[in-house]
Amino acid sequence: MHRRATALGTAAALALSLGTVGAAAADPPRTAAGRPGDIVTATPTAFHPLPGQPTGTRAWHLTYHSTSAKGTPNTVSGTVIVPDDGRTGPRPLVTYAVGTVGLGDSCAPSAGFPKGTTMEANLIQQLTARGWAVAVTDYEGLGTPGDHTYTVGRAEGQAVLDAARAAERLPEAAAAGVTQDSPVGIMGYSQGGQATSWAAELHRTYAPELKVKGTATGGVPADLRKVADANNGNVGAGLILMAAIGQNAAFPELDLAKYLNDRGRRYVAFLRENCVVADVAAGLFKRISDVTVRNPLDQPDWQARLRESTLGTRTPDAPVYLYHGTADELIPYAVGKRLRADWCARDARVQWTSIPLGEHVLGAIVGAAPAADWLADRFADRPAPDNCP
Repeated sequence: MHRRATALGTAAALALSLGTVGAAAADPPRTAAGRPGDIVTATPTAFHPLPGQPTGTRAWHLTYHSTSAKGTPNTVSGTVIVPDDGRTGPRPLVTYAVGTVGLGDSCAPSAGFPKGTTMEANLIQQLTARGWAVAVTDYEGLGTPGDHTYTVGRAEGQAVLDAARAAERLPEAAAAGVTQDSPVGIMGYSQGGQATSWAAELHRTYAPELKVKGTATGGVPADLRKVADANNGNVGAGLILMAAIGQNAAFPELDLAKYLNDRGRRYVAFLRENCVVADVAAGLFKRISDVTVRNPLDQPDWQARLRESTLGTRTPDAPVYLYHGTADELIPYAVGKRLRADWCARDARVQWTSIPLGEHVLGAIVGAAPAADWLADRFADRPAPDNCP
């Protein structure tokens, strides 16, 4: 049953129902749209892991400026959650990236928090229970106009970093200790692992003013082509077409429509309107050839764009806690090991943790608390362990 319901972040969604500070730099240039991280709208909301469950927090739904994969200004939504504990001095801030929730706007984390239906909210509550503030991006196109740029690494990573900037610029959060002096942690699993790993790699050049202490990231789809090959015809097959929709959203010149057959067009229409459980169920064990007239992943332009989302080509400038289940059926364990090797070869400070016999869901559950403990040590300025070979 679990294998039929899990996916590149569904795993987290279903089961959880789941350093070095960057050098100071001048503020990013202001554009007509505003700086990345500037708040467009802010509205009080509520944060509930389950319907009606109290959490002792205050929350705000935001829209904020960010940057697309092509470097153009865009607007992204998200939620900032702060413990309602009377604290006013600088408190830690975690910018948290959720795993796959689907492509429909109703699937956005922010849409579910007030109702208690966002599946990773219980993990987020474990962070607020430590007294930490949490910023949760909805990612580009999820809760805002346009298709969600699902699996487009640069867009995701920038949205994660800009969520932290937005939290630090929210006056109500500042009054509760979320300021530019707050130590920042980055955390996510599965799709969220891709997003947070990209944020770690981009921090130095994109948002160096954030006081990032470390990144805890797990189940990372670091090489999209290898992940697609592993899922073609398997339980995670629906993720492949979801990822194709996401890449096409970021890069419309890829022209996904010309590769789809009638079945594929119907499937794309369904995916765009539904959330991950239905999406994965609809795609179980499909092959790319079932929904296309020819495979877009064999085309040079598609291959080039997928390579652009590959991780391990830049060095995170703060320590990383990287974890992966050895029996992960959605994101091959070898993909996680390769990311570790690539980062270690670039002299990143990496603590690698294997989760024995852990499939995707178990990796999310078992890995969450140690990842948060690791971040707590970074916030306390304890030396970061490193087990690179």
